[in-house]
Amino acid sequence: MSAIEVKESCTGCSLCVKACPFAAIEVKEGKAKIGEACTLCTICVRMCPQHAITIERPVVPVERFAEYKGVWVVAESDEGSVKNVSFELLGKGRQLAKVLGEELSAVLIGNNIAGQVKPLGAYGAEKVYLVEHELLQHYTTDTYADVLSSMIARYKPSIVLFAATVNGRDLAPRVAARLRIGLTADCTGLEIDNEKRLVQIRPAFGGNIMASIISHSRPQMATVRPRVMKMCEPEETRSPRVERVQVDLNPLAVRAKVLERNRELSKASDRIEEARIIVSCGRGIGKQEDLKLVYALAEALGGAVGGSRPIVDCGWLPHQQQVGQSGKTVNPRLYLAAGISGSIQHRIGMQSSDFIIAINKDPEAPILGIANVGVVGDLFEILPKLTEQLRNLEGSRGRS
Repeated sequence: MSAIEVKESCTGCSLCVKACPFAAIEVKEGKAKIGEACTLCTICVRMCPQHAITIERPVVPVERFAEYKGVWVVAESDEGSVKNVSFELLGKGRQLAKVLGEELSAVLIGNNIAGQVKPLGAYGAEKVYLVEHELLQHYTTDTYADVLSSMIARYKPSIVLFAATVNGRDLAPRVAARLRIGLTADCTGLEIDNEKRLVQIRPAFGGNIMASIISHSRPQMATVRPRVMKMCEPEETRSPRVERVQVDLNPLAVRAKVLERNRELSKASDRIEEARIIVSCGRGIGKQEDLKLVYALAEALGGAVGGSRPIVDCGWLPHQQQVGQSGKTVNPRLYLAAGISGSIQHRIGMQSSDFIIAINKDPEAPILGIANVGVVGDLFEILPKLTEQLRNLEGSRGRS
């Protein structure tokens, strides 16, 4: 059990009482008293000006692992809709929960977001924990970490999955640190072994090997790269059970506030995360001005443009168009790689594509080994001809 101590230095100022979102603290005889409603969220620890409150979290012993049950997916939403990566995680979570014989739940945190519950059920969530509060309107580290760590301490899930997005990579380690549990980052695979433990698979040693990691703590937590898991087909008739989790967050406990949000508008050919077709180039392109061949082909296909790390490091493409371990993970229907050798770091970011076409002068290039269609040839000859044929085909369709 976690040990909660209020030291003699407590002055009974009641700041902790006002900050506690679960009304678990009261002041008696000039000293704070923490009741059974405490969920170990640590807000009181941060708010106490006298540093009089401490929480010690011993590691959960193996004999208590059986108390932790259920698979949780922490859903992300933006602009009124759940992000696709959450549906990808629910698809994998559904598989894991089936093997374990446990329940799959989604955790949805925000404000005025009840309308986003049904899609979570359609993609596999049997239960949705719904947390709504005006201070949760926009993601901030303090509020979301407070809410989620307290929920985990209360409900004891066995597995918690986060998306390896900007917010997920910020939130997951904060929660893990507060609960003193392990976390595996940027997983590309998840499995259940014979002992019903979560095997978390991720690149290691610069992407040269794939490591299988076992957590010796509960819950088992991992962040998963977007677009490495396949979304299952939604079942629109599914309706999850909803449990509303009541929180009474205090503005005093929020150290950062979102004052303004600015979105960067980009061309469709620059957005690779959701693209169904991607034309990518590597250092075989030779010089920046020749990127026009790649953009022309992408336009003819109605797709986006990506690149390997050397192209981005040269400044020829922005980082948001980089495909690979240190860039974006993509899962298009068609991935055309031109002049890319295919290092393992790049393959990690695109190998789950439905269909891969590789063009390379080197017949020994690793990318040809994973391509559905490999073309050994000069991209400067092939790309213009392919673009011309596609434009002619589109023109003949328009005339007919």
